[in-house]
Amino acid sequence: MYKLGIIGYPLGHSISAVIQKAGLDSIGEEVQYDVMETPAENLVDRIKYIKTNGYQGFNVTIPLKVPMSLFLTDIDDYANVAGCVNTIKVGENKELFGYNTDIYGFKKAIPSDVNLNGKTAGILGTGGAARAAVVGLAEKGVKNIDFYTRNIINSHQTVAYVRNQFPDVTFNVYQIQNMRSLADTDILVNATPIGMKGYMADQMALELKDFDTLKPDAVVYDIVYNPTKTILLKEAEKRGFRTIGGLDMLIYQAERAIEIWTGKTPDTKLMKIAALEELQG
Repeated sequence: MYKLGIIGYPLGHSISAVIQKAGLDSIGEEVQYDVMETPAENLVDRIKYIKTNGYQGFNVTIPLKVPMSLFLTDIDDYANVAGCVNTIKVGENKELFGYNTDIYGFKKAIPSDVNLNGKTAGILGTGGAARAAVVGLAEKGVKNIDFYTRNIINSHQTVAYVRNQFPDVTFNVYQIQNMRSLADTDILVNATPIGMKGYMADQMALELKDFDTLKPDAVVYDIVYNPTKTILLKEAEKRGFRTIGGLDMLIYQAERAIEIWTGKTPDTKLMKIAALEELQG
């Protein structure tokens, strides 16, 4: 039996347990998947608990994706380039190996017929999710990335980091309140929690008038998965824009985590059905 879990805070909105159990069931594995609320100040104690209680791995979410890296023996290339982890495998000698499967999930959720080579992306937010988006977009061939943030000063670390990692990509940072035009934007990504159930669910990270400047064939991608149709996506669809929701990203990052833990590929269709039942239940 696999003993797994998720750490972060708060976790009341998380459906990771439902998705992971469905995925592990689909490959015939018994699993105990524990939801372990862990504020940042309790991280050291939680790691000790995990190491002494027979866990083979766990997921990591807000606000622990960056601080978790301090406790790892090694990390994969995606975790290295994104500067944060969301999946941990516990070794036989209790070493912790870190992975970033968010980037895998972010990329795989973009339909294959969406060509981003040489294109321009706009990213709302500059946190850990924005870093994952940058890596995924850069690997898809995007050449220009415009960040839109509420606090330009706080975004300096992220922007400096990605500029260093991707010297061939041009990065710009704008105050989101002063957004002038999205006329050059081919894909617009919400990498903030705005619009999430329980957190400004009736709002968007941009204003309605901003849609008027977006090019007609642009794609709008919201990484928020609960609700499955955020206000941002509903308004984008009303205006005829192609949209991508956050649930597929969540499913695909969970798929990759299960592969890391077990070496087997789960059935993502069953994982999505389980997620939708939980979200609509």
